[in-house]
Amino acid sequence: MATQSTTIQLTLLSAEGLHVRGKPANTNVFAVVRADSIASHTTATATESNGSLSWEETFSLKVGPYARCLTIEVKCRTGAGERDVGVARIALSDFLGRSVPGNRLQLCYRLRDWDGRENGTVNFSVRVVAPPQPHAAADQNGCESSLGGVVTGIPVWLEESETSNRSNI
Repeated sequence: MATQSTTIQLTLLSAEGLHVRGKPANTNVFAVVRADSIASHTTATATESNGSLSWEETFSLKVGPYARCLTIEVKCRTGAGERDVGVARIALSDFLGRSVPGNRLQLCYRLRDWDGRENGTVNFSVRVVAPPQPHAAADQNGCESSLGGVVTGIPVWLEESETSNRSNI
């Protein structure tokens, strides 16, 4: 895994086949997305569209260097409160470190309820945001360094006999 944080852009596209207690869940449905940490999460609210749920919500998540998975929880607000619909846990290795045409990968994962039964699918796309590249900085002598710090050099003095021998070669 990487030694620094990675930023990913995730777009929740839609959800299909969701049920709560045997009844279709088409309204008051929302999703919570987490990247292995309770501190790094965001929420998107769904809207109903022709029998399937369509979010079209894009957001960024910072993924820590030791994160292993991304979790998408789909929930529903009912008269009795919030109900869990299903959860999908996606291994970050499914899309980190892959070269993808257009830098965007579209995925579909099956949701499972807390008893492990299948309960619909969630469709999303993901894009890994490239970290900013350090740009070269010129010092007062016009020399460029991509490190942006101080460079120490040790001068090497050649004796005259060595330099004259080299010029004759």
